[in-house]
Amino acid sequence: MTEKVKEIQKRVEAAREDIIKFMRDIVAIPSMESQIGEVGKRIQAEMTKLGFDEVRFDKMGNTVGRIGNGKKVVVFDSHIDTVGIGDPASWQWDPFVGKVENGILYARGACDEKNSTPGMIYGLAIARDLGLLDGWTAYYFGNMEEWCDGIAPNTFVEVDPKVKPDFVVIGEPTKMLVYRGHKGRLEMKVTAKGKSAHAASNHLGDNAIYKLLPVIAGIRDLEPKLGDHEFLGHGKITVSDMHVKTPSINAVPDEAIIYIDRRMTFGETKEAVKKQIEDLIPAEFKETVKLEELFYDEPSYTGFVFPVDKYFPAWAYEESHPLVQAGQEARKLIGLPDAKSGKWNFSTNGIYWAGKAGIPSIGFGPGDEETAHTVNDSVSLDEVVKATEFYAVLPSLIK
Repeated sequence: MTEKVKEIQKRVEAAREDIIKFMRDIVAIPSMESQIGEVGKRIQAEMTKLGFDEVRFDKMGNTVGRIGNGKKVVVFDSHIDTVGIGDPASWQWDPFVGKVENGILYARGACDEKNSTPGMIYGLAIARDLGLLDGWTAYYFGNMEEWCDGIAPNTFVEVDPKVKPDFVVIGEPTKMLVYRGHKGRLEMKVTAKGKSAHAASNHLGDNAIYKLLPVIAGIRDLEPKLGDHEFLGHGKITVSDMHVKTPSINAVPDEAIIYIDRRMTFGETKEAVKKQIEDLIPAEFKETVKLEELFYDEPSYTGFVFPVDKYFPAWAYEESHPLVQAGQEARKLIGLPDAKSGKWNFSTNGIYWAGKAGIPSIGFGPGDEETAHTVNDSVSLDEVVKATEFYAVLPSLIK
């Protein structure tokens, strides 16, 4: 294997400028609001150039590239949509053209998560050319994730191409470490109904906002009481948004809604998490204040609809798991220093692949999640190139 790794590294170095140009090209194409058609075309052009056996859009509008027809199936997952840019004035450079400073590319999506796409595509092509994909069917899956994590892989398994892989590699930023899990998530809303009245006669109304105040205060104080796990860490809860319905700003609002983001660790069930919130609703408001689990049924940019509830289980594999060990061996072979495996703080498509479908999954990608969704969204270009070596060698190490 040592000679194979040397050949991988030689070929990656020869492709270095192409890999970096490809990375600059895809961050330059906006893909906010899950509009991934144009960036998908650019990615597909690169896969076609590199001789992938199949290159296409799926029904949802994700990009699928395939090499091989072997019995073992591995998916390399890289979401290619991004969040928006927020206030354009907060950026000191064009967020799509970006800038390179001291070898770091700053641009929207540089870290989260166009970072892994070049390495995955070039890595798979190099692995094929060196015979390291013999017996495999290897997919690159460039998908939409920001709108609803897990929905794209769910359709991959159940709709198109209707394939359940044996293994998955998630390219979200891991600081070039092997990651093996993260917390789950449940999205909820609490709706309070009241009665409108003129603010000058507010005693005639029933203020919906006031009904939510004890719930909000209870959520604020709830976090220390949430579950804990030695690897995944402590549960989290956040009131993430609030909407109010009122006839005018001089009227008593008759409806108020808060949205809740609940990060769940091992040992916390959906039923128990919902009960924690329901118990915060005062008895006198039980008839007019209701908790609901959120549901996603928005169409993709192709018009495709795949309804899912917004519950995503926590997942993690032991350090001793064969896929985790294969990832660690790959890091060692390409010359990265020994390091323990880690976990994400945020959520990834792993909530479906591993959390719901039970498919062994690991993460490996350039960049640090702390720059995701910020104006400092960034990645080391050396890491983008180096990750290519990891993606190329990994399949041959999976047992």
